Amino acid sequence: MPAPDPTSALAGGTRGPDALRPLLATVLDALTHGAATRDGPLPAGGPDTVDQRVRAATDPVIPETGTGAHEALHTLVHTLTAGTADPAHPHCAAHLHCPPLAVAAAADLAASALNPSMDSWDQAPAASQLEARTTRALAALAYPDRPAPDALITTGGTESNQLALLLARETPSSQPLRVICGANAHHSIHRAAWLLGLPAPTTIPTPTGTIDPAQLDETLTTTRTHHTGPLLVIATAGTTDTGQIDPLPAIATLCHTHRATLHVDAAYGGPLLFSHTLRPLLSGLDRAHTITLDLHKLGWQPIAAGLLLVPDTTALHPLDHRADYLNADDDTEAGLPDLLGRSLRTTRRPDTLKIAVTLRALGRHGLAHLIEGVCATAHHLADLIDAHPALELHSRPTLSTVLFRPANATPRTIADTRRRLLHQGRAVLGRATTPTGRWRKVTLLNPHTHPADLHALLHHIAPPPEGAPADDHRTTP
Repeated sequence: MPAPDPTSALAGGTRGPDALRPLLATVLDALTHGAATRDGPLPAGGPDTVDQRVRAATDPVIPETGTGAHEALHTLVHTLTAGTADPAHPHCAAHLHCPPLAVAAAADLAASALNPSMDSWDQAPAASQLEARTTRALAALAYPDRPAPDALITTGGTESNQLALLLARETPSSQPLRVICGANAHHSIHRAAWLLGLPAPTTIPTPTGTIDPAQLDETLTTTRTHHTGPLLVIATAGTTDTGQIDPLPAIATLCHTHRATLHVDAAYGGPLLFSHTLRPLLSGLDRAHTITLDLHKLGWQPIAAGLLLVPDTTALHPLDHRADYLNADDDTEAGLPDLLGRSLRTTRRPDTLKIAVTLRALGRHGLAHLIEGVCATAHHLADLIDAHPALELHSRPTLSTVLFRPANATPRTIADTRRRLLHQGRAVLGRATTPTGRWRKVTLLNPHTHPADLHALLHHIAPPPEGAPADDHRTTP
C-alpha cells in the first residue's frame, strides 16, 4: 500500500508513527536552525522586527494551494523558534516560565498523536486511569496522613484558584462567601471572585511580602462581627514577585479558630514537596482545605500542568455534573468511571501523561535534585549581588526568585534597562514593585544555569567590579 500524503496523514492508528517520523525530522531541523538564527534568549530588534518576520512567513495565512507538510512545518517552526523567548536560555529569567524537560515534551507528542478526550471513559480508557492514579499520588505528597486525597488536572494556577473559590462558595449558607487574602496574592484571586459573582476580596497589606498573622487575626475577628457565613482565607506559598511563603502554620491555626476555610496557592512553591530538604518550608500546607500546584513552574512540564489538591475526594462533589451522552447514570452504575466531574471543562487534553512520564523517569529524588539545584543557584546569584559594589539585593531568596537593582537606580532606569535588553535580545528580566520601590527580578528555573551564566547576566546590567574582565559575556545555552 502506498504511503499516504504527509499533509493529510493521520498521527494515530498503526500507520501514525510512520507518518510522524519524517515530519519530526523536519521539525527538529527547524528547531535547530531557528535557535541558531535567534542566537540568544529572545530575538533582537523588538516587536517590529518580529512582526516583519512573521508577516513574511505567513503571507498569505491561508493560501489557495497548500505548500505541503514539510515546507509549512519548516517555515513556521523556524519562524516561531527564531522569534521565541526561550526559557532554556539561562538569561531568559523574567517569569515563572520554565524550560520543559525533553522527556516531558516527548510524552506530550504522544498525547497529541493519540488525542484522548478526558470527558468520558470511552474516549480515554487508559488515560483516565493514569490520571486517577497520578493525581492521587501527587495529592498524597501534600496530604500524607489522609486516607483518600485527590487532585484535579487544571490549566494552571488561575483555573486552580478559581476552582478553590468555587468549592468554598458551595458551602451551604444564607450569606455569600467572603474572601480574605494578602496584597501578595496572585491576581487570579480577585478575578475569580469577580467571575463567581462574589464580593471583592478583603485585602490585607503585606509590607514585608507575607501575611502578618496578627493582622489576619484582626481582620478575621472584625469580619466575624457582621458575617456568620463562609470565610475563605488565601495564603501563598511562593509569591509571584518575591517567591516568599506565608506563615502557613499560624494562618491555619487562625482559620481553625475563626471557622474559616484555607486555600493555599502553592503554584510556585508546591513542588518543594518532592524535596526532603526543602519540604519543611511548606510546614502547615497539609492543613489547607485546597491547594494550587503548578508543575509547569518548578516541575519542568510543557504548559499546561496545573493541579488543585484536596484532602479527600468528597470535597470535589460540588463539581458533579450529568450529561447523558457522556456519563449516563446506568453507565456509572455499571462501573464506567465518571470523568465529567473532574473539571469545569468538557473536552480536555491528557496532560497527566507528561507528568506521569516525568515522575517515572526522574523519581522523587530526581525532581528534588532539580528543585534544590535552582534554589541553590538563586542563593549563588544573591551572593554575587551582595558582593557587587554597584548592586543592591532586596532580600535572600526563599525559592528561586532574586530581586535586586543598581544602587541609586530610579524606577525609570530599571524599566529602560529591561526594555533595552529585550530589544537587544540579550536578556529577559522581570520587574517587581515592593514597598521599598521597584526592583529587577530574576526567576531561575533552568536547572542547567551555571555560575558563568550568572556573571554574564550581571555584566549586562551593571559594570563588573574593579579588576574583573570586561568582555561581552554573551552566552548561549
